[in-house]
Amino acid sequence: SMAPPPWLRLYMRRSSMKAPISSRGVQCLFVRSSSSNSDEFISGQRRVTGGTEICGGRKGEEEVRLPFAISRLIHSSTYHSNTHAPIGFRRFSCISSDGSSGPDEEIESECDNDEEDDDVGDEMEVIGVDSSTNPEEVERVCKVIDELFALDRNMEAVLDGMKVDLSRDLIVEVLERFRHARKPAFRFFCWAAEKPGFAHDSTTYNSMMSILAKTRQFETMISLLEEMGAKGLLTMETFTIAMKAFAAAKERKKAVGIFELMKKYKFKIGVETINCLLDSLGRAKLGKEAQLLFDKLKERFTPNLMTYTVLLNGWCRVKNLMEAARIWNHMIDQGLKPDVVAHNVMLEGLLRSRKKSDAIKLFHVMRAKGPNPNVRSYTIMIRYFCKQSSVETAVDYFDDMVDSGLQPDAAVYTCLITGFGTRKQLDTVYQLLEEMQEKGHPPDGKTYNALIKLMASQKMPEHATRIYNKMIQSGIEPTIHTFNMMMKSYFVARNYETGRAVWEEMMKKGICPDDNSYTVLIRGLIGEGRSREACRYLEEMLDKGMKTPLIDYNKFAADFHRGGQPEIFEELAQRAKFSGKFAASETFAKWAQMTRRKFKQRFTEH
Repeated sequence: SMAPPPWLRLYMRRSSMKAPISSRGVQCLFVRSSSSNSDEFISGQRRVTGGTEICGGRKGEEEVRLPFAISRLIHSSTYHSNTHAPIGFRRFSCISSDGSSGPDEEIESECDNDEEDDDVGDEMEVIGVDSSTNPEEVERVCKVIDELFALDRNMEAVLDGMKVDLSRDLIVEVLERFRHARKPAFRFFCWAAEKPGFAHDSTTYNSMMSILAKTRQFETMISLLEEMGAKGLLTMETFTIAMKAFAAAKERKKAVGIFELMKKYKFKIGVETINCLLDSLGRAKLGKEAQLLFDKLKERFTPNLMTYTVLLNGWCRVKNLMEAARIWNHMIDQGLKPDVVAHNVMLEGLLRSRKKSDAIKLFHVMRAKGPNPNVRSYTIMIRYFCKQSSVETAVDYFDDMVDSGLQPDAAVYTCLITGFGTRKQLDTVYQLLEEMQEKGHPPDGKTYNALIKLMASQKMPEHATRIYNKMIQSGIEPTIHTFNMMMKSYFVARNYETGRAVWEEMMKKGICPDDNSYTVLIRGLIGEGRSREACRYLEEMLDKGMKTPLIDYNKFAADFHRGGQPEIFEELAQRAKFSGKFAASETFAKWAQMTRRKFKQRFTEH
């Protein structure tokens, strides 16, 4: 097995007299049930095995009482390997269920993610494809769209004159570039549909569906779905996109209504489809709704281990451990053996609910009785302790993982790097980055983004730039999130010129700015006193159909108020109203009225 980094052992290793993680004593706890007046006590004969309290029964058939009345969280000492399909549906790919991927990674894949604020919409990003399209042709088309989409029909006229060689790959790549700007994306999509000799197929339709889903343009999305149905182009991916979109928007009834559309177009509704919907509801923190749907449908299909795991995940996400315990026990009643994926879901659920001691106990039970913790299990524990600034304990888990024969991956290192970075131990951070390279687990995009986010949050833009340069040198392409964090770090540090330079760099790389990009830029420009320029970008956002940014509209408006320019507010009010941004429209209208009143007073005085 791979030896842990020597410097890391020397740096954080506790006394050699300390017992290893796997054999430390852990108390067997109980809690008072909210639905009962009595306490749930551990019954039967008790003995301690490897630090874990075992309750009754013959060896090999022991039941372990864990907290919150999950009496059968570990049903027996034997372990049946993972036999179910993965929970994850990101990018709608089929992932193997060998414990290396799937729901394990889907539930919380990035160490720096906020557990309480999952960006469900990101799961619907357009699928990348191997493309044979000339990149210069894609760039040429995107430039025309970007510069001319707001000028009535001018964009289409220029595209007509370019004699673009339309292909599926080109359409998908252009849509990918404008995935955050649904209005220009949809106009391009409609223009392509009208060109002689070209017809959209399932792939291009689904790419457009994903953009509409992410921007919650549900009426247009369903119209497109029915258009696909009329042409015989529907796929399971189409229905999945729609289901996930409605679930993410907490539109449970509409999400379930996709089943009716599937029946209409003669698509079979199997356990995989139902699991997908239950999972989508759970991810949107609609665990109760997912459970109600399951109870309604359970007589019509045969639930599998994946079904119960997604329900478990749904309840854990809303921190309802009593319901999670009920699902776990019901799973066992059905003869299904919780695998390492289910255990990892429960580990995260306990930590999310601030039940640290119970999570530690469950981890020890996994070590003692199986299923053995995998890299993901350790990552969950390491991430938690790093977030709690208990880096020493996190390193103990890291050492224990390596000692058990598991090889740490980029995600584990990213957690440690974030932990040390939070404590501003930057020498250790850079040593860890080198260690990753040496051990054959080079930093990935998530590692670099986590570091850039860390530097930005600690108002260290120069270090963020250093990390960015290292990222580029490693051949890793920055994402929209990379640029957003870089830009924000400079604006917060009042280095406005460099902040604007980051925006220009993003444009040069052909990355379509999203809502956050515009919000960061507009806030930066307002802070710099360049409100007129900020106004131009705000208009651009409204034209593209994006959400109105959360900015200090009063400060923004005050600059124009002082200059006596009410027409700017009136125009913005109209644009915002046309885009359905009524609160912003009212703000702009109010400032227009105030500015006009001020102007009249000046005129009267003279």
